[in-house]
Amino acid sequence: RIEEGFGWLKTVGGLRKTKLIGRAKLSAQLLLGFSVYNLIRLGSLSGWWRGSHV
Repeated sequence: RIEEGFGWLKTVGGLRKTKLIGRAKLSAQLLLGFSVYNLIRLGSLSGWWRGSHV
């Protein structure tokens, strides 16, 4: 399950090749990406979001 989140961040979240410079900016992008991934995952588990839209 851990690799699935990182794979999603690389493909959809834009972390494969980031344009940000600095540890703080990259950390913020990572936090935002994982937050969005968790929201999508929670929505698909509860049934109000279908993963086919993404």
